[in-house]
Amino acid sequence: MPYVLLVDNQRNPLDPIHPGWARRLLSSGQAAVLRRYPFTLILKKCVEEPTGQQLRIKLDPGSRMTGIAIVNDQTGEVVFAAELSHRGQQVKKALDARRSTRRNRRNRHTRYRPARYANRKRKKGWFPPSLESRIHNITTWVQRLKRLCQISAISMELVRFDMQAIENPEISGIEYQQGTLAGYELREYLLLKWGHACAYCNKQNIPLQVEHIIPKAKGGSNRVSNLCIACEQCNQKKGTGSIEQFLKKKPDLCKKIQAQAKAPLKDAAAVNASRWVLLERLKALGLPVECGSGGLTKFNRLTRGLPKTHWADAACVGRSTPETLIAKRISPLLITAYGHGRRQACLMDKFGFPRSKPKAKHPKHGFRTGDHVRAVVPASLKRRGTHVGRMVAKASGSFTIATPSGSITDIGHKYCRRLSKVDGYGYQTKGVLHGCQT
Repeated sequence: MPYVLLVDNQRNPLDPIHPGWARRLLSSGQAAVLRRYPFTLILKKCVEEPTGQQLRIKLDPGSRMTGIAIVNDQTGEVVFAAELSHRGQQVKKALDARRSTRRNRRNRHTRYRPARYANRKRKKGWFPPSLESRIHNITTWVQRLKRLCQISAISMELVRFDMQAIENPEISGIEYQQGTLAGYELREYLLLKWGHACAYCNKQNIPLQVEHIIPKAKGGSNRVSNLCIACEQCNQKKGTGSIEQFLKKKPDLCKKIQAQAKAPLKDAAAVNASRWVLLERLKALGLPVECGSGGLTKFNRLTRGLPKTHWADAACVGRSTPETLIAKRISPLLITAYGHGRRQACLMDKFGFPRSKPKAKHPKHGFRTGDHVRAVVPASLKRRGTHVGRMVAKASGSFTIATPSGSITDIGHKYCRRLSKVDGYGYQTKGVLHGCQT
């Protein structure tokens, strides 16, 4: 089980504590629950001279999910782990729908109206909204965790592949680009480029080897544009022959492989561009930032015997990774970005006119749609029992609560107690990893 975050009554972060100590503080009345996600306690006294551990927050940014881990550099313990799911695809779909609606409205009986896109000007530092959303999610959580525990440094996976190590593994003066690690960078790049499948027979989930498209015996080079991934059977069958001779009965496949070999990874290039922006945002937080590559992350994870998960990859980012990583009973917090709702003030009919009153900014009963609540309904009522989940607030004070077993309607506000306020994210936990220590 991960450690419990702790702050004093002045909201100053303290060292994370063991769950056993957390239960003792709660039962004795010395602390109270400050946040449930991530679970944080607040002491009822001020700590004059707090002792500080050297904690490092480590990030493994991805296009759809980002791994987050807080690691103690001295002991190698994983204090906190989370996996953050982004909503970039939803942002892109929403923008496409808005653009389509505006174009239809502009072209429907209003062709005399000039287009307004010529009046728009992007501000300096503009970034695509779908990628900006992902960067904002990461920086938001770094700032939140920084307020709840004593973070002294940041490590992030800046690039998925170290292209210099791939192109020139014999480069002198830089030890980490030699030998084994250079091979990890190259294999990771080729596996992603060729979809983790044999380029010749398209078999998956089998051992794959690095294959020279033009054999070295016939003047082929070690450049990435001359390499692909093949299974042992196809590799031996091709031997030192040319790809045209080997695939003479499959000319279409031969052309496809030759084109794929020269094609860059566009998705990887886009992710790398967003990571540079993320790096600048993290530097602005005032903490030292260490960068690493995807090949180094995989090397660290395999040598330390950790499973292939987003949070485990995050714990292995960078050369600062301790030789011994302790991840006992880690249950990562699963965070899903939902956003803060729409700006639409009220509902519209099919003609575009309001059909409801504007929503109140400050609800009458103190609850807001999306709050996580626990409702304890007396046995004498129809909806009797305990219901926990996200709620939909109504002006009448009769709420709807979405529970794992279904939606419960007509729950009075006086039976509800808020567990956490709506903040644009959803939370859940998954299975515990037992005894992961190397």
